[in-house]
Amino acid sequence: MALVSMKKLLKQADEQNKAVGAFSVGNMEMVMGAVRAAEELNTPIILQIAEVRLKNSPLELMGPMMIAAAKNSAVDIAVHLDHGLTLPTVDKALELGFTSVMFDGSLLDFEENVKTVQKVVEKASKYKAAVEAELGVVGGNEGEGKAHKILCTDPVKAKEFCARTGVNALAVAIGNAHGNYPVLPELRFDVLEEIDKTVDTPLVLHGGTGITDEMFRHAISLGVRKINIATASFDHLARYAKNYCDSVEKANYFDLSAQQVNGVYENVKRHIKVFNNKD
Repeated sequence: MALVSMKKLLKQADEQNKAVGAFSVGNMEMVMGAVRAAEELNTPIILQIAEVRLKNSPLELMGPMMIAAAKNSAVDIAVHLDHGLTLPTVDKALELGFTSVMFDGSLLDFEENVKTVQKVVEKASKYKAAVEAELGVVGGNEGEGKAHKILCTDPVKAKEFCARTGVNALAVAIGNAHGNYPVLPELRFDVLEEIDKTVDTPLVLHGGTGITDEMFRHAISLGVRKINIATASFDHLARYAKNYCDSVEKANYFDLSAQQVNGVYENVKRHIKVFNNKD
C-alpha cells in the first residue's frame, strides 16, 4: 500500500472501534517481522523507534529502512518517532520522512510542555506529519532512561492541552508503565473514561507489554486508538535467538536472523489480533 500519516490510521481505528498497533523496532529483523505480521493480517500498523534507542540503532540508518519497508508494504504503515526528547531529534526524523513524531514533555511543567509541543506541531505541519504528545507521567523507564513514578493525566488539563497544542494524539498516564510489569498493573479506567469524555483527540496507551487482552479491549472501548508495544517484541526476539543458539552446535547467521524475524512476527501478530478488537 503506502507510507501514510498516523492521522489516517487513527481515523480508521476510530471508525472501526479498534486501536492501531505501534511496534518499536531496533534492527532489520524487527522491521521485517512486524511488516510480515501486518501483511498477513491485512492490518495497517505503525513502525516506531524511541530516541533513547538511537545509540544502539542510529536514526540515520533505521529511519530510511523503516520508511522503505512502509513504502514497499502491502498494507498502510506510518513511521513514527517515539518519545522524542530533543527538538533536533524531532527535526531529524521529520527531515528523513517520518510521518509522525512524538515530543515527550511529560516531565516539563504544563506551560513549558504546551509551548514546546506547539513548536513541534508548527514544524511538523510543514511536512504534513502528525504529532503525539504526553500529559501525565507514564511510569517505569523507556529504554535505559531514568525510571519515573506514575502521575495520572488530569482530564481537565488534557482538554486544555489538546486545545492549545492541536496535537493529533495524546499519550495518557492511567497506571501504565514502560517495561515489564512486576505485577499486573491496576489501570485507572475511571480516569481514562473521564479523559475520553473531555477530549476529542485520539488517545494513546504506552507500556503495553504485560497488559491483559481484556484490559486492552476495555481501553479501546474508552477511546484508546494507538497502543505501543516495545519490550515484548525485544524480549521475543531475544528468546527466539537464544533458543536457536542453544539448539545447534554451531549457529548460522542466516538462521539466527530468520529466528529473530519469527520472534517479532509472532509477538506483533498476537497483538494485532487483540487490537483489532474482534472476537
